[in-house]
Amino acid sequence: MKILRYILFPVVPLYYSVTWLRNKFYDLGVLKSSQFVVPVVCVGNLSVGGTGKTPMIEYLIRLLEKDFKVATLSRGYKRNTKGFVLADSNATAKSIGDEPFQFFSKFENILVSVDTDRCNGINKLMALKTPPQVILLDDAYQHRKVKAQLNILLTPFKDLYIDDMVLPTGNLREPKSGADRADAIIVTKCPSNLDGESKKEIVNRLKPKPNQEVFFGSIDYAGTVKNHFDAIDLETLKPTSFTLVTGIANPEPLVAHLKVKDLEFEHIKFGDHHDFNPKEIKDLSSKQLIITTEKDYARLRPFFADSKRLYYLPIAHKLDRPEAFEAMVKGKIKPMESFFRLT
Repeated sequence: MKILRYILFPVVPLYYSVTWLRNKFYDLGVLKSSQFVVPVVCVGNLSVGGTGKTPMIEYLIRLLEKDFKVATLSRGYKRNTKGFVLADSNATAKSIGDEPFQFFSKFENILVSVDTDRCNGINKLMALKTPPQVILLDDAYQHRKVKAQLNILLTPFKDLYIDDMVLPTGNLREPKSGADRADAIIVTKCPSNLDGESKKEIVNRLKPKPNQEVFFGSIDYAGTVKNHFDAIDLETLKPTSFTLVTGIANPEPLVAHLKVKDLEFEHIKFGDHHDFNPKEIKDLSSKQLIITTEKDYARLRPFFADSKRLYYLPIAHKLDRPEAFEAMVKGKIKPMESFFRLT
């Protein structure tokens, strides 16, 4: 795969030019963006792969749900439905996607929706009898048909966008200059003990604009693994060997965390958003104890409905300046005044 990426290097200038021109046309108004009266918060990244978007959306839900009627809008990657879908009691990971289903399973008082056309999705949400007061767009940084009130850009500590190049040789979906659209840049998956001097060095490398704030986030792993039956303290697993199953873009931080805990496990690694086939399910069913990610749990749970052998390890974002972040977010969003759409 890496060799193929280097072979395709001559395509990089073409990809760069096309994506740069697309952004420029939006900046100049040649291509139109739609702005909505309801506050829209966009969470995304410049690169493909895992940057921590799902924990960030959950962070925002917890931050806002007490004061606003919150809705999430995702594209619903790998779902078996089309168009706009609002999650209800019949929703599954198959019908709305694993990440939206995770939101739906955890948060009772929010609206969870999917639509590849974000403008249509917002209009559908606003047509509801009780419309949302804030809409969180998941993985929509490149979806410029919507003009968000707040753009949050995520970049991993060990894979900063400034050290990368555009596809197909690199992992960037658009040129690095796309970061200029962000109101906040969050460096995710940082070591929990990252010192001030290291943060300052990264900020200097990112060169944020005067209107941009930079935050640093780390992964906060729960001390217990859970399922819909019970919870187990991680420390009690030390005498036990278990199977770690991951189908996410970057499982290395999780693997490292479990190794630091001196836990004994085998790791079965699948690709991001992996669809488990019958043979894989049969093989996994023979395992005595499986620990997985929350996103993978949403897809695996239907196959282990009556089993207490499948658990997930909850995670959350932890920011270095939570008060400043909260003030920035709430300063950008205002209660909805009407249902009219601005263009």
